[in-house]
Amino acid sequence: MATGDFWELLRSRYNELTRSGRRVADYLAQHSEEAQYLSISALGAACGVAEATIFRFCRALGFTGYNEMKIALARANAAPGAAFRYELEPGTDTATLCTHASAVALEAIHGTRAALDPAAVDAAAALLQNARQVYCFGQGGSQLLANDIWARFASVCNKFHTAGDSHMQTICASLMGPGDVVLYVSYSGSTRDMMETLHVAKSNGAAVLLFTHNAASPGAALADVVLLCGAPESPVDSASIAAKIAVLFAAEVLE
Repeated sequence: MATGDFWELLRSRYNELTRSGRRVADYLAQHSEEAQYLSISALGAACGVAEATIFRFCRALGFTGYNEMKIALARANAAPGAAFRYELEPGTDTATLCTHASAVALEAIHGTRAALDPAAVDAAAALLQNARQVYCFGQGGSQLLANDIWARFASVCNKFHTAGDSHMQTICASLMGPGDVVLYVSYSGSTRDMMETLHVAKSNGAAVLLFTHNAASPGAALADVVLLCGAPESPVDSASIAAKIAVLFAAEVLE
């Protein structure tokens, strides 16, 4: 789909949508900038509809799923005339690029500082201090962040561990018990592999500490303690450095 066609598509098919589908369309029109960062569960909660309704809405517009719709929304927001904070013009000089990168990094830190609840930090610190074993997990780029956090904490205590993929993480979770803690990094807080691992760990009595941007995610609902990272990330700029900075800043505060 061409950049900017999302709104034209939405207008042309609006009358064909169900009442709940029009509720989603109205929310996107009024909160387009915020909506592009939401998980399907968070958007459903914001619109007051079920996740299945969001999926049907996406299919009604001709998208194969939620992620494709969200990328189209982000591209439409980035089109000329739309405000998109990370947009840079082609040919931007190096000095401006440096200034922009610095601003984005500082925004990630300041946003995380504002989002972090001191009580949650204290609870997370107590959870790690009293834990028998701590397992640092993530998926994809988030696993690299989990490894960074593991390496940092493992240098001062030998009870910190990690595992390289979702299969091994699920095996580790199946061997956990009361007193063990899963430290999980997930920007969305809603990936399928993460939820499977966390459910297995919780069923065995382990506690969950989640680093995420999405307080309304399924992972956050399951976690014992949530540390929020305040770096917004566009669907067309996934795994951004700013999001990584936000997570590592939160981990530094926790340490």
